[in-house]
Amino acid sequence: MDTIFAQATAPGKAGVSIVRVSGPAALDAGRLLGVDLQPTDRRVARLIDFDGSLIDIAFVLAFANGRSFTGDPVVEFHLHGSSAIVARILSRLGEAGFRQAEPGEFTRRALETGQLDMAQVEGLADLIDAETEEQRRQAVRVLDGAIGDLVESWRKRLVRAAALLEATIDFAEEDVPADVFPEVRELLSSVHSELEREAQGTEIRERVREGFEVAIVGPPNIGKSTLLNRLAGREAAITSEHAGTTRDVIEVRMDLRGIPVTMLDTAGLRDADDEVERLGIDLARKRAARADLRIHLVSSDTEAAEPRLEDDIVLIGKADTKRFSGMVGISGLTGLGVDWLVDQVASILEGRLRSAGAATRARHASALRDGSHMIGVVLEKIDQGDIEMVDLLAEDVRSASRSLDTLVGRIDVESLLDEIFSSFCIGK
Repeated sequence: MDTIFAQATAPGKAGVSIVRVSGPAALDAGRLLGVDLQPTDRRVARLIDFDGSLIDIAFVLAFANGRSFTGDPVVEFHLHGSSAIVARILSRLGEAGFRQAEPGEFTRRALETGQLDMAQVEGLADLIDAETEEQRRQAVRVLDGAIGDLVESWRKRLVRAAALLEATIDFAEEDVPADVFPEVRELLSSVHSELEREAQGTEIRERVREGFEVAIVGPPNIGKSTLLNRLAGREAAITSEHAGTTRDVIEVRMDLRGIPVTMLDTAGLRDADDEVERLGIDLARKRAARADLRIHLVSSDTEAAEPRLEDDIVLIGKADTKRFSGMVGISGLTGLGVDWLVDQVASILEGRLRSAGAATRARHASALRDGSHMIGVVLEKIDQGDIEMVDLLAEDVRSASRSLDTLVGRIDVESLLDEIFSSFCIGK
């Protein structure tokens, strides 16, 4: 295995810059720079160039085999954050025959050495990209092994069920010591229900990674764009007293109480003669229907809003100019009701998150549904008394287990590796 190196911190001037070396010859990188390292050294050292001149005084850390992030011997040079110092260290390592790491190669080695499973690698990628508190919490949970723990729990029960089924194959029918099918059914039913619940929550967790969409809808000149600007804290949309100003969907991404949200300002909904406005209205209805949540602004408490879905919020728009009762009003111009709206949207989305599980990606949902399907087939056969071909039932259970193993990268994930690691920066 090559010994690789890269800058592990962002390029440019900084207080500290870190250069990481990983591989069997990592300790030789220290000796190359005049530092005779032991496998667990932690010390301040003078880094010397080939001509004996001083490059930097740095903090140097060594990690023994199996005790580092990658699982290989690792040396880290914590340098003063000068671009010139970093460039000189990298140059010396390259001249000595060490290889520049490829994007994500340190993390890929962590996967190959068993320091991380596939789901944890995805969690690490999400953690690096996290912009809101909820994204951070979700990514840390996956990185901490939540999915791997679930898979191990499911796998143990499936292995037990398969073993019970296979035990009957070794006996003639009259010699089977006990009826194993009640226990098999109990084991499979518990896994099946958990897989279904986890798969259903994947879409919600995926929205945390990408951001929830919340559409503001209503008739023209009801204050939708003014409300969007108030929520965004800037002039994101043009506002005017003339109806029909918004012709396209305007998107503003924001952090709403730690939850990533994209607010959509849509065209005013009405019967329009103008062809361009009519296209904008059609687009508004389609985007609003696909959104995770809709905020309906109406002119009065007797006005019928657009078709509503569960959790949709209906408010009196431009409430600073109206008299009304029985409904909550809002004004983007004065800020009336805006804090209430933010709390309400955050509460609804947080409620959905509480019902979701640990799986966060479409790949996870696919593996979960595949496993659930195979278990469902076995349960159906047991319920129907179709249990003569016990070996086939056991194989279906093993197939379900293999499907779940793909979640953590035990099998059938080689085709995914290049795509996943291409999103990592060099040095990670």
